[in-house]
Amino acid sequence: MRIDQLLVERGLASWYGRKFHGRRTASGELYNMYAMTAAHPTLPIPSYVRVTNLANGRSVVLKVNDRGPFKHNRVIDLSYAAALKLDVVAKGTAFVEIRAIDRPDATIPR
Repeated sequence: MRIDQLLVERGLASWYGRKFHGRRTASGELYNMYAMTAAHPTLPIPSYVRVTNLANGRSVVLKVNDRGPFKHNRVIDLSYAAALKLDVVAKGTAFVEIRAIDRPDATIPR
């Protein structure tokens, strides 16, 4: 079974930035707030997801390279760059849909 058949999730996304920039992620990579990455509590590291802001339809493909979020009502933590593209930075959170995808170049919306 493909990973994109395993996960479709909706919930609240938040973002993390400057405070964590340069720290090690769960993957061992350094967190780069300007990269298109995310933290998810259960997906394999690394894996890729398409995240869509349900309020405005904006969508990005992200590499999951960290664990989190650690607030009980959140489903994913976005990097600053991802949050900026999804228009989440100013508000801090957004209701999103997360779809696991097989590869990072999977740009066709499903």
